[in-house]
Amino acid sequence: EFQIISDNYGNTACIGERECSIQRRHQKLIEEAPASNLSHKARKTIKEYSVKAALAIRYKNIGTIEFLVDENENFYFIEINSRIQVEHPVTEMVTGIDLVKEQIKIASGQKNSCMGHDIEPYGSAIEFRINAEDSENKFIPSPGKITDYFLPGGPGIRVDTYIHSNCTVSPFYDSLLAKLIVWGNSRQEALDRSKRALDEFDIKGIKTTIPFYKKIISNEKFRAADIHTHFIEEEFAD
Repeated sequence: EFQIISDNYGNTACIGERECSIQRRHQKLIEEAPASNLSHKARKTIKEYSVKAALAIRYKNIGTIEFLVDENENFYFIEINSRIQVEHPVTEMVTGIDLVKEQIKIASGQKNSCMGHDIEPYGSAIEFRINAEDSENKFIPSPGKITDYFLPGGPGIRVDTYIHSNCTVSPFYDSLLAKLIVWGNSRQEALDRSKRALDEFDIKGIKTTIPFYKKIISNEKFRAADIHTHFIEEEFAD
C-alpha cells in the first residue's frame, strides 16, 4: 500500500509504501516500511501510478492506495482508503512526517508541505498489532481485566496503546490493545530490536498475540522477507 498526501490545490505526493502481507483471515498483523521485497523499479512505477490516480479523482486528504503484487511484480489495484491507516506509524518512523498533523493541516486549507522534497525512507520500521486473542488456542478472543502490564522501551521503540492497569477489555469491540512499532537503521536491526521488545512486552490478566509474534520473527523465511499473503497458513498451519 502506498501513502499519498493531497491538498486542495492539486498537489499530490506519494511518500512511500508499506508491506502488509502478514495477515490472518485477511486481517493485517504485521506491517513494514519500506517493503523490503519490492524492487526499486516496481516501487518507482507504483508510486507514479498512485500519484496519477489521486490526481485523476481530485483526491484531497491523506490516503492509502492498495495493490496486490505478484511474484513477477505485476501489480493490481485493490482500493483507496481515504483515511489514516492503523499502520501509519511505520511510515512516520522512516520519513519523520507526522501524518495526523499533515491531515489536519490539509483539512484547514494549508498546502501539502511534502511537495518539492525528495522523500526517501530512512531505515526500516515494523509494526506488530497486539491483540486480545489467545494465539496458543486458535486465536479465540480473550476479553477481561488487565491486572498489570509492562511496555518495552529503548532506541527505536514506540508503543501506541490505551491500556492501563485494571483496564477492562470488552468482548464487543475490536481486539486491538496496542501497536508496537520498532525502527532500526536496517531491517535486520529492526528485527533484532523487535525480538527484545517482544520479550519485554508483558500483559497480565488476558491472553495476547505477543507469543505468536515471537515465533514469526524467528522464522527464517520472514527474516529473509520471503513473505506473501498466505504466509501464516503455510508456515503456521498448526
